[in-house]
Amino acid sequence: MGSTSAREGAEVMALFRRKKKDSPAAGEKSNSQLQTLKDAFALTRKEKPLAIIYMALIFIAVVILGIVLGTVFGHPIYFGIISTPLAFLAAFFFFTRQANSAAFASIEGQIGAGASVLMAIRRGFTTTPAVNVSRNQDMVHRCVGRAGIVLVGEGGQGVNLLLQDEKKKMERFLAGVPVTEVVVGNYSGQVSLKKLQRHLKKLPKKLSNNQVREVRNRLKAVGGLNMPIPKGPMPKGVRMPKR
Repeated sequence: MGSTSAREGAEVMALFRRKKKDSPAAGEKSNSQLQTLKDAFALTRKEKPLAIIYMALIFIAVVILGIVLGTVFGHPIYFGIISTPLAFLAAFFFFTRQANSAAFASIEGQIGAGASVLMAIRRGFTTTPAVNVSRNQDMVHRCVGRAGIVLVGEGGQGVNLLLQDEKKKMERFLAGVPVTEVVVGNYSGQVSLKKLQRHLKKLPKKLSNNQVREVRNRLKAVGGLNMPIPKGPMPKGVRMPKR
């Protein structure tokens, strides 16, 4: 549970991270991380204002608990000092979970929200957004990784037709490469926005690293369409696929 939450926290912060053209110096990197925390804090306060109060209460509760235990064992000051960093960690853990929820809530229902989440995956998958789009703004995004080709659809009922059409194209163009279909949504058989990254990472690995590179090279010529990505903290941290 702890390791999973830590990974989620890292990914939440990655959603807010801004791109740099050049490798940042130590000072610039520190400033970027500080700005990332500020963005996350501002978004959490906007989407979940009570979360900040709960975070403060958690910090205070852990410190008080440490002092109480210290009083029982005859060392209240020592236990109070020890409990302070533990209180900070507990409050920060709660903050990352709330920031995660706030980040997804801020783009829920927007066009291209699924693409923003997919392109924030730091490694393992390369995403090309909007490889197929309908007039009703249903769309399909293509991810390539060791699981093969993953087609992710978002939109209304018409997205299933787009997925079938794109799957046929991939099967003709790259015969033998496994193709998986995923529909973003909150209904039965769909994957919610907040679980999308985790769902892709849990897919069984069917290709070697060399095969993945070969598939990506062959798909470079196919490309995708230009599309609007939702505004807000999450798009600032997307990692555009290399061309």
